[in-house]
Amino acid sequence: MKPYWSGVFPALTTQLKKDQSLDLPATARHIETIIKSGVSGLVMCGSLGENQTLDPDEKLAVVRCAVETAKGRIPVLSGVAESSTAAAIRYLRDVEKLGASGVMLMPPMSYKSDPSEALTYFRTVARGGNLPIMIYNNPISYANDITPAMFAELAKEKKFVALKESSGDPRRITELRLATGNRYAVFTGVDDLILECSILGIDGWVAGSGIAFPVENQRLWELTRAGEWDKARQLYAWMQPLMKLDTSVHFVQYIKLLVQEAGLGAEWVRAPRLTITGDERKNVLKIIRDGLKSRPKLPKLRRA
Repeated sequence: MKPYWSGVFPALTTQLKKDQSLDLPATARHIETIIKSGVSGLVMCGSLGENQTLDPDEKLAVVRCAVETAKGRIPVLSGVAESSTAAAIRYLRDVEKLGASGVMLMPPMSYKSDPSEALTYFRTVARGGNLPIMIYNNPISYANDITPAMFAELAKEKKFVALKESSGDPRRITELRLATGNRYAVFTGVDDLILECSILGIDGWVAGSGIAFPVENQRLWELTRAGEWDKARQLYAWMQPLMKLDTSVHFVQYIKLLVQEAGLGAEWVRAPRLTITGDERKNVLKIIRDGLKSRPKLPKLRRA
């Protein structure tokens, strides 16, 4: 099984009602808008999708909604963020039955594993199902760092086809290539490092904040593919303040508020998260409204 995912795979929010119940029709509407922007895939129930606060049946309902909405037009991946190996395998098999195209596998939640434990976890989960896997490395949030050397050790497992690199260090892109060559499709997961990572050579982008401005987000990616760096920097200068909303502890609340202000969903989150209030809300709303007010008109992209 060779690496074959590339392009923009946005991580979507899970739309909720004010009472914290799932709002699947709203989720489906947002998915449709995202697909029409030209993305190459979807990631449901990731960190931004509030995976860890959803019940198992709720996560499966969200994935089913995405698969049914996508109708095979693009791959649908689900985040896997379980605390035990057995639960991760069970969930992988469940989303496979629903028609998911693959999964984005996070390290074991609530436990800082040593390298041997982490490698064993990834291998065991992969062998427990048949879906291709994107491994998600985010040591800042999850205290487990999957190093380039560890990815080299995992290369023999054919189900691992892609990496989402979110260490915050763009040097990792080159280090991964040196350690693993072109064995994996390498995705960045940090919005405001997209230009740096693109220059270093990535295959895809798991975008966060861009789900609120999907057309512009997709255009930025296309500009990097076309090597139109001046235009890319100009568009990025507009997007950057909005992208930085993805790097806060309250990134879920911020991006859901951004999505709401853009008219693509609602800000309601699942407890223990709370919607932001007071000065924090005023400050974030100013960033969002200033950004949306100055939204650029996009010229046609010159294609090779």
